[in-house]
Amino acid sequence: MILRTDGIVIREQNVGEQDRLITILTKEKGIIKGFVNGGRNPKNKNVAATGLLCYSDFSIEKTKRDAFVIKEATSKNVFFSLRENIISLSLAQYFAELTYELAPREEDSSEFLSLLLNAVFLISKGTKDLRLIKAVTELRMLSISGYMPSLVACATCSRYESERMYFDLNSGELFCEECNLNNSLQKLSLTTVSAMRHICFSEPQKIFSFTIPEGDLSDLSFVAEIYLRNITGRKYKTLDFYKMMTN
Repeated sequence: MILRTDGIVIREQNVGEQDRLITILTKEKGIIKGFVNGGRNPKNKNVAATGLLCYSDFSIEKTKRDAFVIKEATSKNVFFSLRENIISLSLAQYFAELTYELAPREEDSSEFLSLLLNAVFLISKGTKDLRLIKAVTELRMLSISGYMPSLVACATCSRYESERMYFDLNSGELFCEECNLNNSLQKLSLTTVSAMRHICFSEPQKIFSFTIPEGDLSDLSFVAEIYLRNITGRKYKTLDFYKMMTN
């Protein structure tokens, strides 16, 4: 059986002396792992289109042993500019690791693919603050994978907003000033709350289309990352490296 699909390479590893095993986020089949036979040979026709973070058209064969082999790959975007900036590259690699953790296996993943491609494109373009791209990608990816925070109204009284709102970084619940009975909750401005609602509830093509003041951006970046760490319950090596490079 031959599967033809577009996708982006989110992981790669060497196998044996000449081959590589790549992990691809595809539109129709989610995450797929496939062998690139001879993929470590620079003369192999599929090398350029099967590297990490390459977006390509793939022809994938499923063998009798239920293994996948990359028969042909044609690059659509290799994001060359990412390789020119270690900070940009490390952020894109973090998004790839996060995708591997959250995206489904062998089922429709068109929204995941669109999100990842847009995020990587914006990083490579260099026109938006990396903290904003990071926060949007984290919150939106959590949302489409079933971990959307509860941002519609106060979790206790259903009040839509108060001058200050408070966010539970563990449960993802929002509270107004009157219902904030826990001193450990994260205090947020209405601007930050509105940004979070925009990220989680807007149409996919609009999620990056907003600006936010510096102070609120710092809060948004902090909340998105800590909530993600708490809700997934794991550490990300690529995130730790990115933070080391930016601190």
